[in-house]
Amino acid sequence: MKLDGKVAVVTGGAKGIGKGIVNVFLKYGARVVILDSSEELKKTIMELNSKYLGKINGFIVDIRVQALLDACFKEIQNTYGKVDIIVNNAGVCKLASFDEMSDELRDFHFDINIVGTWMVTKTFLPLLKVNGGAIVNLSSVTGPSVADPGEVAYATSKAAVLGFTKSLAAELVKDKIRVNAIMPGYVLTPMVEGMARVSNESDPNSVVEGIAKAIPVGRLARPEEIGELAAFLASEEASYITGQGIIIDGGSTLPETSVMGV
Repeated sequence: MKLDGKVAVVTGGAKGIGKGIVNVFLKYGARVVILDSSEELKKTIMELNSKYLGKINGFIVDIRVQALLDACFKEIQNTYGKVDIIVNNAGVCKLASFDEMSDELRDFHFDINIVGTWMVTKTFLPLLKVNGGAIVNLSSVTGPSVADPGEVAYATSKAAVLGFTKSLAAELVKDKIRVNAIMPGYVLTPMVEGMARVSNESDPNSVVEGIAKAIPVGRLARPEEIGELAAFLASEEASYITGQGIIIDGGSTLPETSVMGV
């Protein structure tokens, strides 16, 4: 129960990686507040409340809107009086070539993946400073390490999240707040399944299978595996780790070439 008594705010926690993180945090004793724009949030809270009664709460909110975040801040402050962990997980990825990408689609990525992460952190930081704690940002191997065609906006945004993580860690160490980033490879989530449909509408499963074959471990990650890393970084077990980007990709960025070797 390494997160027992901790209060965690998790963005984008209604499904995908975020839901995996929420499940693991609850398993380790945290009380979790989800911020998500999806109506799926209601279903997720009902599902998790059946197992973790009174430990899970959430608000349907667009993290790009400060007034909505301020309302969430007041509710969380009144209910818990503190926040120990912020997980900036909410993110989007829509494939489009650089030539064809509209300004609106570019800004959609930047506003959620970068500005949303910034706004959530700044909004809830005063509650985190009450006792100190941890911020865990979701970056990616895409951008800082690798990239595929059609991912320019996404890759740019995730590289920015890593830079945000490192600089913020340097600033907040004096407040006993650690800031780290998780850099996943491919995780089996609704977002990845949607990208697969864009890549091959008639047979999206073949895209997922192709990704799995290229990963040394032989499969995509499960959301809960990302959750376990997030829980570690948020806990006292990681008390000497800050300003880092931790890759968790099943070895997908490991091969140097596809032709050399025995």
